[in-house]
Amino acid sequence: MELIEAVMRREEIAITQDNQPVVKLVVIPKQAKPNRQAGSSKGMVWMSDDFDEPLEEFKE
Repeated sequence: MELIEAVMRREEIAITQDNQPVVKLVVIPKQAKPNRQAGSSKGMVWMSDDFDEPLEEFKE
């Protein structure tokens, strides 16, 4: 837990093996959320008039 806290404080943490660095712990940057806007895809989707009609395979 101490290592995680140190990394969160932006300290550089390197883990070594045989006095050679093999692992470096870094903070993963937060991903920016996409700027979504309602209605931005208007006109990009089309649905046929018979979209909700039963399929031929299921008609009896």
